[in-house]
Amino acid sequence: MVKKASKTDTPEALSCEEIAVDDVTAATAVEAILFSTDVPLSARKLSQMLGVGNVGDVKAHIDTLNEAYDQTGRSFRIECIANGYQMLTQSKYDVWVKKLQKSRADSRLSAAALETLAIVAYKQPILRADVESIRGVAAGDMLVRLREVDLVKIVGRAEEIGRPMLYGTTNKFLEVFGLASVKDLPKLEDDGRPSADGLRAVSDNSIGSGALEDEPATSNDSH
Repeated sequence: MVKKASKTDTPEALSCEEIAVDDVTAATAVEAILFSTDVPLSARKLSQMLGVGNVGDVKAHIDTLNEAYDQTGRSFRIECIANGYQMLTQSKYDVWVKKLQKSRADSRLSAAALETLAIVAYKQPILRADVESIRGVAAGDMLVRLREVDLVKIVGRAEEIGRPMLYGTTNKFLEVFGLASVKDLPKLEDDGRPSADGLRAVSDNSIGSGALEDEPATSNDSH
């Protein structure tokens, strides 16, 4: 168990060993915090989150972590930027990181595409004509775009004249929005009309929301 500070103890007086729970140390706690954030955190902020040690101790923990990363050939380091610390990939891995960034940029959706996707998600399997009836505008280009980014697929053909194609969502759709199945989609509003807001709400709680990013990540900021 974590040692409780006595009345005479201050956070600065507690050592790295005294935070240890199983294999958790102050240094690995700092690592976990930085791994979980996309913005730089100051040493003072890290110290406050940690609850033990001071700013100097935090900097020492970061030095220890970076030394371990160098010794084990890791692709990332903890760097000091914007008066804070952030876990960044090393520049020699830019060629691969940029491929990821391009993939994210290619998969960004416009508001129209997101609205079309919402209709398909909630009403699948659905005909293009029905999508257009709900949206009130042509949806052919949007459906092509959604198929290109593997969020929508053809799931069959309707049993009517011309056998028009039926559209549904893909496994990637579930991954992007962090859903186990389409049954986990938020309930529709009272008017029963699918909207992009429902998907945005799901995306806000998902770690896999690359398709909704407004901008691709900048170089060297992945972890």
